[in-house]
Amino acid sequence: MKKIYLDNAATTPLSEEVITEMVSAMRSFGNPSSTHSFGQDAKILIENVRRKVADYLKVSPAEIIFTSCGTESNNMIIKSCVRNLGVERIITSPIEHKCVAETVMEMKTRKNVEVAYLRPNNKGDFDLSQLEELLKNSDKKTLVSLMHANNEIGNLLDIEKVAKICKENSALFHSDTVQTIAHYDLDFSKIPLDFAASSAHKFHGPKGTGFAFVRKSSGLKSLITGGSQERSLRAGTENVAGIVGLGKALELAMENLENYSKKIQEVKDYAIQKITEAIPEVEFNGRSAEKQKSLYTILSVLLPFKDPLIGMKLDMKGIALSQGSACSSGASKPSMVMLMLLDDEKMKNTTPLRVSFSHLTTKEEIDELVKVLKQISTEHKIEKTNS
Repeated sequence: MKKIYLDNAATTPLSEEVITEMVSAMRSFGNPSSTHSFGQDAKILIENVRRKVADYLKVSPAEIIFTSCGTESNNMIIKSCVRNLGVERIITSPIEHKCVAETVMEMKTRKNVEVAYLRPNNKGDFDLSQLEELLKNSDKKTLVSLMHANNEIGNLLDIEKVAKICKENSALFHSDTVQTIAHYDLDFSKIPLDFAASSAHKFHGPKGTGFAFVRKSSGLKSLITGGSQERSLRAGTENVAGIVGLGKALELAMENLENYSKKIQEVKDYAIQKITEAIPEVEFNGRSAEKQKSLYTILSVLLPFKDPLIGMKLDMKGIALSQGSACSSGASKPSMVMLMLLDDEKMKNTTPLRVSFSHLTTKEEIDELVKVLKQISTEHKIEKTNS
């Protein structure tokens, strides 16, 4: 049975070129903190990637801190803002990734930080005038934490506008950019945000490697102590091969950005068309079916029947996708994103699916997905008629 992978928002396959670069880097076995030539050879590999990432974001290499993933980066940024920068209030949303949502709640519980939420409408959009009001009505030092693209419904945030609002109101701005780094041509010299996070495995790099963007002179301090690595912001011996893999994956993504994004958008448009034709009652969550308002790699489908086992049924047919974010897979409760977007009636009678694409996804794979979804839909109609 041929397997079909449609869960690229969870992770992406490693490019062969990335694997080759990582294998080569593994031969440079020196500790990057060592002053001898073995260590310095490894150090050079890391610094070359740091410059590459900095060039992509149009920032200084000193503002790029390598970590294990986006989750670690987001934790480091939020916790250090509270512990070291005097943040007393965090403005965020109830549809952030768990690594942000749970870290914010920890700061509320343990550090007595005030938390305010921007509430999305039923399409997942925020009213940024609410953000302005919240910022103007408090003298507390504030961190705003809002993701660039939602990992379940793909809604894009106008981070340039949010960054400007924060700047005008002397607030810090952190954005979880895990789903958008290497998928858009981002210029942080023009977007005045303070912090951002990335994971290599979202753009065909290795798992266990990511980075944090930390604006110069922010005053952020390390949570992991015991060494001066990563500008003293992240102690511990660096994952040299992983960082090299991240650099190569980013290089390939940016070299092919126009071609990849065009191809992926075409496949996404095809998926919307074919799913709608096969299941006319289908809906799409958030703005995921709107080209200019959503991340082109994500389509959030709302099937007009309830089937909690649909993920397993699809997997048995060789099709891998998700009913929510990967971090929530296997959970019996619906995701917070769906709870915020859907009313009780829809929660009881529909099934959300997240289909996520890469440049490797084909229209033939979408045809197979649609075929299986139509079969499952027909089975539910027969069951409903018989009952």
